[in-house]
Amino acid sequence: MPDKCVHKGCGKTFTNGNEDCVYHPGPPVFHEGQKGWNCCKPRVLTFDEFLSIPPCTTGKHSTVNDTPSADPVPKSAEPENFAPAPRPVAVSNDNSGTDNVPRKPQAPQETAAATPPPPPESESDDPSLDIPANKRCRRRGCNAVSSAHTASSTREGEECAFHSGQPLFHEGSKGWTCCKRRVLEFDEFMMIEGCKRKKRHVFVGSKKKDEKEEALTTVRHDFYQTQMVVIASLYVKKIDRGRAKIEFLSPTEVRIDLPTTDMKRYTTIIPLFGQIDTAKSTSKIMGTKLELTLVKLDGASWPTLRSDEQRTSEILQIGHAGRA
Repeated sequence: MPDKCVHKGCGKTFTNGNEDCVYHPGPPVFHEGQKGWNCCKPRVLTFDEFLSIPPCTTGKHSTVNDTPSADPVPKSAEPENFAPAPRPVAVSNDNSGTDNVPRKPQAPQETAAATPPPPPESESDDPSLDIPANKRCRRRGCNAVSSAHTASSTREGEECAFHSGQPLFHEGSKGWTCCKRRVLEFDEFMMIEGCKRKKRHVFVGSKKKDEKEEALTTVRHDFYQTQMVVIASLYVKKIDRGRAKIEFLSPTEVRIDLPTTDMKRYTTIIPLFGQIDTAKSTSKIMGTKLELTLVKLDGASWPTLRSDEQRTSEILQIGHAGRA
């Protein structure tokens, strides 16, 4: 009988206990609007981007949840026995003679996200598309996973329970804007049953239309350096890791092709200020940027990243400052 892996970021069904599992070994982290995992560095702003963070560890599937719990939120030091706060009393400035009626304090209203995400690309699976095994339903809050035998002819009685609203995290409590239930633990939040019902899950959606990609002419970038290495960052969100290409063409040129999952593309050849070792230089795609590690050939200071950029009058210091 197949089992379901309980590792965070996996959730696949398996029959072979020695099968590789790619997952997050650490607990989720939510801090000041940013979302991520304690075991890796990417931080994102939306919940959908959080669920799309690629797992960072390879191990074996497991039916035992060995993820460490998140750090407890420190409680404010207050005495156990304290007098209740006085109830607010409305004060009238007119002389109508009516009695002042105490008013109950109103609880603050929970506010949803200011900018809702775009609607889902489709509400049903295209019958002409194959549904691979271990594919998770695209609807929020639905934890259904497709099996190897999932097909259009076997999905007549299928029902999808999902959340139509947005995830809501407020003062330690977690829930959805479309229903009232609130919990404290992230695992409990992920198991809140969907409040809406529809026939059939959405595993693959419909065929993508031939949309034109938006060409990005420029992106924000910055860099810092040591005596032998330049660390450059190009800020592009939602980079498609499978199609992105970074080539170190020569000691003074780097070709970059960064397509994104939201139909954008940034392509350029960077003329570097100094020369690099193409064999030792590396690149790394993160949640919101591309990071280049450029190994210098001569150890000289770079006033700019690109040779076609205007130099500043700043003096760049490498290493530790000398003592008088």
